[in-house]
Amino acid sequence: MTQIHPQALVDPKAELDSSVEVGAFAIIGPDVTIGAGTVIGPHAIVKGPTEIGCRNKIFQFASVGEDCQDKKYRGEPTRLVIGDDNVIREGATLHRGTVQDRGVTQIGSNNLLMCYVHVAHDCVIGDGVIMANNTAVAGHVHVGNGVILGGGTLVHQFCRIGPYAMTAAGTVVLQDIPAFVTCSGNRAEPHGMNVEGMRRRGVNSDVINRLREAYKTVYRRGLTLDQAIAEIDQNLADCAEVKTFLDTLKSSQRGIVR
Repeated sequence: MTQIHPQALVDPKAELDSSVEVGAFAIIGPDVTIGAGTVIGPHAIVKGPTEIGCRNKIFQFASVGEDCQDKKYRGEPTRLVIGDDNVIREGATLHRGTVQDRGVTQIGSNNLLMCYVHVAHDCVIGDGVIMANNTAVAGHVHVGNGVILGGGTLVHQFCRIGPYAMTAAGTVVLQDIPAFVTCSGNRAEPHGMNVEGMRRRGVNSDVINRLREAYKTVYRRGLTLDQAIAEIDQNLADCAEVKTFLDTLKSSQRGIVR
């Protein structure tokens, strides 16, 4: 049986799995679907249309699925979709999408969103992402799998952060960060590859060395980005991880941090 605290408010049009727990003073609105094993903490608010997967833990005072802050928003029935096994800490704010984009904000699985994280409208957050306290990503941002955003990181709208990239605390991201690259500063500047993160994931030394060579081609040899892409394509793209790095260079629309 669903464990709903008697002082929680759950709309009859919400669909909760029988194993969902809802804490005191939490509010679950209509058009909300919550999967098995998910825990909604006290005072949390979940507004629909929102789909939440299984085994998520949403802490107190989080605001999940609220109307976005885009001034063009006119109350359209946009969505927030959250995967499985996420931890969403106190005071986090996750907003639904807009019809000007995909109409949905999407958060994958196995993510840790720490206290007061903000995920704006139409963002796409991958799997295994860590967003530390007070990090905020503006509308239309895409964050790849395995990214770590240090505390207080601010990401400008429409930026893309490639898989397994990392930012230091207080980083201000105004352009795209390629896969595996570490950045810091206001504005963000690149500081090598996320080597320690790759080692922790079991990436072998040959792959790491190839990625380092690809990084040097882009950032250390004075080449234009097009020249660097062509050289990496020719000499290093047989490595899957380098190809991931290369793909984030090719797909960038805002330009990359340099």
